[in-house]
Amino acid sequence: MSPPPGWYPDPSAPHLQRWWDGTAWTEHWSAPGTPGQPPSGGGGSGRSKVVALTAAGAVLVAAIVTGAVYLGRDDGGGADVQTVPNPVTSSAAPTTEGPSPSASTSEPSADDPAVVVDQLNGITLPLLDGWVRPQYVTEDDVVMTTDGTYDCPGDSGVCRHGLVISRTVTENDESSPKSLATQDISDAADAAYDRDLVGRRPFGGIESHQQVKSGQIAVAGRAGYFVRWRVRTAKGPGGYVESLAFPSSVGTESPVIVRFVFDAGEDGPPLADMDRITKGIRSVDDAATGGGVGSSIGPTDSP
Repeated sequence: MSPPPGWYPDPSAPHLQRWWDGTAWTEHWSAPGTPGQPPSGGGGSGRSKVVALTAAGAVLVAAIVTGAVYLGRDDGGGADVQTVPNPVTSSAAPTTEGPSPSASTSEPSADDPAVVVDQLNGITLPLLDGWVRPQYVTEDDVVMTTDGTYDCPGDSGVCRHGLVISRTVTENDESSPKSLATQDISDAADAAYDRDLVGRRPFGGIESHQQVKSGQIAVAGRAGYFVRWRVRTAKGPGGYVESLAFPSSVGTESPVIVRFVFDAGEDGPPLADMDRITKGIRSVDDAATGGGVGSSIGPTDSP
């Protein structure tokens, strides 16, 4: 029997609660400790919940007994033991009959957030359409990528049309967001479009760059600064790189750098996604209330 409908830890993001409708995961999330009301049509009646909980308890007892029988066997049969998920009493999220979590959804709303979490830096970032959590990525600190890959136009390798990277600044005594972003943008561009970690040139190297935008901006309620470059490469359409710096809202409030790498051309992600992701960055402490949304406080365009 499947676990009863309710809020349980999300298998892909245990720090968030996700609604299980009794047979499958839904697209409803909530912060732990403050779960929202059952989604429309997903809660069931009070009597059905009691019956479901009772049945789930019986399943748990049966699973424990069955597990004890298997553990007591020594007949050399090599039978595989499978546990029955019971999210009512376990921290593990239910997986029986449940599909894998959706990798990409629309921009999050207050009652249905789709986010990736950078626990170290204390922020969440919205997972927009066309973006997924990183898989098989060699770069450090990548928090999301565009869906799919393609053959790099330069040296052999696999490239992605978009990356978002979040890291803590640890090797720089500078604390000014403007100075940090201004110093980081060159390294960000080189790492994205000049040479990779093993010295290859996936895009044939950078031929030129132009600063297209920079300025102050509020991120998760903190004063930050960003610098955006248009990079032209020897092969391929080149792309856009942005360095966004702001202080963390947790711990020692160490500076955080979020890098955006977007291929140019029709295959690249919409450039507006940089702004949408930035505006959707929140402190992990504010995820449940919707507070801390980044908003512009006077960005300036550069020639």
